[in-house]
Amino acid sequence: MGNWAFVSDFDGTISKKDFYWLVIETYFPEGQELYKKWKAGEYQDIDFLQKVFKSIDQNEDQIIKDIRSLPIDEHVPSFIKTVQQSGGDFYILSAGTDYYIEHILLHYGIDNVPVFSNKGYYENQNVHLSIDENHKHYSRRYGIDKSKVIEEMKEKYDFVYFAGDSEPDSHPAKVADLTFAKDALQDILKENGVPFIGVNSFKEIEKIFRNKGILS
Repeated sequence: MGNWAFVSDFDGTISKKDFYWLVIETYFPEGQELYKKWKAGEYQDIDFLQKVFKSIDQNEDQIIKDIRSLPIDEHVPSFIKTVQQSGGDFYILSAGTDYYIEHILLHYGIDNVPVFSNKGYYENQNVHLSIDENHKHYSRRYGIDKSKVIEEMKEKYDFVYFAGDSEPDSHPAKVADLTFAKDALQDILKENGVPFIGVNSFKEIEKIFRNKGILS
């Protein structure tokens, strides 16, 4: 098979809920209106997220507790281990922030998974994003340009798999060798004529991989 990588989106793909929804529902009811405006195109994705993450107003222990309460696909930790044991590298590629992703990885004891995302940090009761406009992966809309990351990986790997669930994932899906699509991403890729395999969970992805003989 040569060297290969599995790259997964985080919010809504690995996690069953987007972290921004957890914040809106718990601390920021005004976020419901903001969400509508964002979906209507009045906000860039990254501006919407920055506003939401700055509206938590809790100490860091509480925020970490909230992050750990985020429900994830139960099969993800063992799937990652199986990929790594079968000679694949696993990456997370997210237009959210590494701040909560790293806490989730730590919480589930997941090792050796590099995270490509917007840099985040805790300060003054909130989560802030540190966006570098000169970074090679910078995107005005998302903070990080996911397709640039996948393009770069394709120079290093013979085969790059990708999994995602929503609009930001439609761009890297065009570049990846094979995309597994959940939820809204399925319709978006259909409309754009981008090939994909529709799935609902990592258990299904693992089954497909076992049938193809990719996992040992």
